[in-house]
Amino acid sequence: MEKKKNIIHSVCRVPFHILQGALIGLGAVLPGISGGVLSVVFGVYKPLMELLANPSQNFKTHIPRLLPYILGYVIGFMQVASLLAYFLTRYPGFSICLFIGLIMGMLPSLWREAGEHGRSGGSFLSLFASMCAVFALLFALNAASVKIVPGFAWYLFCGFCLALSIIAPGMSFSTLLMPLGLYTPFVDGIGRLAPEVLIPGGIGGLITIIFLSRAVNSLFDNHYSIAFHGIVGIIIAATVMIIPFETFTISTTNCLLNVFFLAAGVFIASLLDKWNQKIA
Repeated sequence: MEKKKNIIHSVCRVPFHILQGALIGLGAVLPGISGGVLSVVFGVYKPLMELLANPSQNFKTHIPRLLPYILGYVIGFMQVASLLAYFLTRYPGFSICLFIGLIMGMLPSLWREAGEHGRSGGSFLSLFASMCAVFALLFALNAASVKIVPGFAWYLFCGFCLALSIIAPGMSFSTLLMPLGLYTPFVDGIGRLAPEVLIPGGIGGLITIIFLSRAVNSLFDNHYSIAFHGIVGIIIAATVMIIPFETFTISTTNCLLNVFFLAAGVFIASLLDKWNQKIA
């Protein structure tokens, strides 16, 4: 009788777990919101990393539990990707300002997450070093007038960033791709189910998960504060580099609208942060 009740209880919770998976997928594709952090909040991160680190050993025990979350993730990710691509193409300045606001609003949450196991000199060194590295890379690309043309190799890189955002809590793949001009074509291709995007992106993500999941899991287990502060540094630097300064000078109306969307992003992210804390 007790076993029957447990089965009924588990079945009834499946729609709820699918919804949570959809929210993780939403967080993965939306700039400023980390799917990895949401997976930690919903208690999915640890079993997911155990599965990725040792798939043969944990497949039978972990897949039944994680399957509703995976299904929800795919639904949330795919549905939002096409919508985001439309707004980024039609209203790029306003969309980017909204996304920057989302990132700014989530920074306090990420800072708390980074300091969960304390902070050391190495933590701040990691933050500063990662910021400098990203600034140097992006400034060098801009100074050299490097024009990135999306193609197979770059979509492999996009898949790498997407997988990294899953296995590294706090990392948002959009933050890495936006300064390179790869975010819009990548999410647009995903939304259209374009094979020229999905195939290399899937290969890049799979390779990253196979070769890096165990290493990243070990890094966070043994050097959590240093690793997380490094991620925060990357996010700060990449966000500064995507600020559309030129759109603030087009007109007074345009400037005010940009400020409005920035504020709206901060407000939405702060509400989501409070909601995450209540669930946690």
